[in-house]
Amino acid sequence: RDLRMGVRAHGNERLALQQDLQEWIAAAPKVNSECEHLARTYQRSLVDLAALRFSPLSLGGSTLPAAGLPWFMTMFGRDSILTCLQVLPFAPGLSKTTLRILASLQGTRFDDFRDEDPGRILHEMRYGETAAFEEQPHSPYYGSVDATPLFVVLLDEYERWSGDESLVRELEQECRAALKWIDDYADLVGNGYVWYERRNTDTGLENQCWKDSWDSISYRDGTLLPFPRATCEVQGYAYDAKMRAARMAREFWGDPAYADRLEREAAQLKERFNRDWWVDDGQFYALALDPDGRRADVLSSNIGHLLWSGIVDHERAERIAEHLVGPRLFSGWGVRTLAEGEVRYNPIGYHNGTIWPFDNSFIAWGLRRYGFAEEAAVIANGILDAARYFDGRLPEAFGGYQRELTKFPVEYPTACSPQAWSTGAPMLLLRTMLGIEPHEGHLSVEPRLPIGMGRIEVLDIPGRWGKVDAFARGRLDLHNLAD
Repeated sequence: RDLRMGVRAHGNERLALQQDLQEWIAAAPKVNSECEHLARTYQRSLVDLAALRFSPLSLGGSTLPAAGLPWFMTMFGRDSILTCLQVLPFAPGLSKTTLRILASLQGTRFDDFRDEDPGRILHEMRYGETAAFEEQPHSPYYGSVDATPLFVVLLDEYERWSGDESLVRELEQECRAALKWIDDYADLVGNGYVWYERRNTDTGLENQCWKDSWDSISYRDGTLLPFPRATCEVQGYAYDAKMRAARMAREFWGDPAYADRLEREAAQLKERFNRDWWVDDGQFYALALDPDGRRADVLSSNIGHLLWSGIVDHERAERIAEHLVGPRLFSGWGVRTLAEGEVRYNPIGYHNGTIWPFDNSFIAWGLRRYGFAEEAAVIANGILDAARYFDGRLPEAFGGYQRELTKFPVEYPTACSPQAWSTGAPMLLLRTMLGIEPHEGHLSVEPRLPIGMGRIEVLDIPGRWGKVDAFARGRLDLHNLAD
C-alpha cells in the first residue's frame, strides 16, 4: 500500500511538472523559421530556461533563473540579471521577481567575511552545512563588482518593456543605494572608477568581475595585475546605470535635480574612461587598470560590452567593431574571451580564449546599438551555427579554435549545460538580428538577417504594447562582409 501511494504521488508530481512546462511554453512567443536549427535552438532554450527556474527556500515560491547545472543551481546576482536582460522579449516575468528578490537581499552593513557593503547586490547564495557553519561566505556572499550597476540597468530595461512604473517606484531606495555603492564604496582608489579587492582573503573570490578565474586579468606580457583591479566592462555598466537611473529619477521619482547630477557624472565618467583606457598602439580599450593607472593592454571580448553600455566614443566604435569580427578575436564560431596571440591565450582556457555564448550575445547587441548590424549578424550566425553541434543547447563555454581548423566547436570539459545565460543567448541574438526594441511605448522592428536564416516569425511578443508580431527575411550576405 505504501509503495502504491509513493508511485501515485510521484506520478502526480510528474504530471504537475509537465503541465507547468506546457503552460510556460504556451505563454512564450512562438518562433517560426525556415531555418530549422534556429527554431529548434529557441525551443530547447525555452525548455531549459523553465528547468533553471529556482525558488529560494526563504522567499515564498518566487522564481528567478539559477546560474546553471550541475555546479551552480542557485541564485547568482550577475547571472540572473544578465539572463533576465537576454530573455525580456520572451519571459519578462522573470525580471520582476529577480529584481524583488535581489532587492530584498541587498547589502545593509559592512561584513568583511561576506564582502558586504550597504547597497551592494549579492553575488551568490548557498544553503547547507558549509554555509551555515561559515566554512564558506555564501549565505549570501556579495563578492561581485558588476551585479550592483546591472541591477539598476535591469530595472530600467524592464520598465521600458513592461511599462511597470509601480516597480520602479517600489525599488527607488534600493536603486539609490546601489548608485551610492558605486560612488562611495566601489571607488577603492579614489579616481572615479569601480574597483574590486576581496576583503575575505581566505575564501572570497579574487576576481569579482564576470571573468572570475584566477588568471583572467593580465598585462600584455602575461603577468597578473595587483589589487585592487578595475575591469573595463564594469565602468561601462556604471555609466549605463547612471544614465538609466537619470531617466527613472526624472520620469518616476520626481527628482530632476538628481537626474541632472547623474547625467553629469555619467558624462564625466565617459570622458575620463575614453582618455584613460584607450590603448593607442592596439586601437582598443584595455581589459583593466591597476591601482597605479597602468593598463592591462590585452585585446579581449570585454570591449564588446562597452558598446552595449554606450560608453564608447562614436569615432572609436568602428575600430572596436573591426576587432570583434577580426581574426584575432573571432574564430568563425564566436568571439574569443582573449585574442589569439596574447601571451595567456589558450583556446580552452576558461577566460583566456574560450568562446562564451552569453558574452557573444551582449557583444552582438552592443554592435547593433552602434549601427554595426552586419557585424552583429556575423556573430549571431556563428553562435547559432555552433548550437547545431550541441543539439540546440549552447553550453557555458566552448573552445576558441579556428572554425576552419576543427570543423566543429570543441567542447569545454567542465562547462555547465544547461547554463542560464547561455540558454538566454539565442533569445538575445534573435532580438538583435530582428532589431526588436521598445520605442516611445511601442515595439519597433528593424531586421538585419543573414540570407541563410530565411524567413523568421516571432509571434505574440509581450510588453506595454500588449502582444505584437515581428517578421523578417534574411537579406545580408555575410560572405561579402567577410571579404
